Amino acid sequence: MDALSLMIDAPVGPGRLLVTTGDLAATEADAVVNAANAELRGGGGVDGALHRAAGPQLLPAGRAIVAARGPLSAGEAVITPGFNLRARHVIHAVGPIWRGGMQGEPMVLAAAHANSLRLAAEHGLARVAFPAISCGSYGYPPELAAPIALAEAVRGLRAGLVREVRFVLHGQAMLTVWRAAFQRLAAQATDAGHTDGGQPRA
Repeated sequence: MDALSLMIDAPVGPGRLLVTTGDLAATEADAVVNAANAELRGGGGVDGALHRAAGPQLLPAGRAIVAARGPLSAGEAVITPGFNLRARHVIHAVGPIWRGGMQGEPMVLAAAHANSLRLAAEHGLARVAFPAISCGSYGYPPELAAPIALAEAVRGLRAGLVREVRFVLHGQAMLTVWRAAFQRLAAQATDAGHTDGGQPRA
């Protein structure tokens, strides 16, 4: 069992959206999403933790992709095996560096999530776990990132791209931000007449 604290478990379209705290590198899923850099060279935070847990094969797998196609642009995503992770695959998504929000950061953050979900669907992966992309060293304010990440997750679930999207977050403060964002999103969906018959559960 994952050492997770569940905050949200809600039906969305034909699938489910979950928000938890825990260790993304220990999460059991078809794919975990790595908050990667453009060269897939590993790093700190989530990126470093996933590389350590996956073992030494993950770094050369990423380097081979970059050698073949060049560095990733912000918003792009690619896939590798998960190697020693409990997840079968790693989807490496490059989020935007926060520069005040006026240089396309929201669009790029949305693309990082959307491209990850499309890539999962292309590979027949049903359960995908995300971190809070760009909210660490890239400096994206969590209260601005959460609505974008959740909206893309909901869009992908409604479209049937995957069956489960889970956000695995670090710390109670981040959970509180995601819960508030989800409640606003759920209220907007209700106002628009798009309900899934479920409410978030603490």
